[in-house]
Amino acid sequence: MNTSAKMEQIEVLRVKLAMLKREHRDLDEAIHALQEKGSADMLTLRRLKKQKLFLKDQIAQLEDRIIPDIIA
Repeated sequence: MNTSAKMEQIEVLRVKLAMLKREHRDLDEAIHALQEKGSADMLTLRRLKKQKLFLKDQIAQLEDRIIPDIIA
C-alpha cells in the first residue's frame, strides 16, 4: 500500500473515530438525563449502557489502528 493510500485510510479511520466518540458522548448524556429524570425503566438504561460500552470498545480498537503501540 502506498503512502497516499495509507494516509487516506487513516483519515477515514479518524472521521469514523470522531463519529463514534460523538455517539458515545450523546449516549452518556441521554443516560444521565434519564437517570436524573427518574422516568426510565431499568431495561432501557441497561440497553443504553451496553451500547455505550460497545462503542467504547470500538473506539479503543480504532485508536489502536490509528496509533499502534511501539515497543522501544
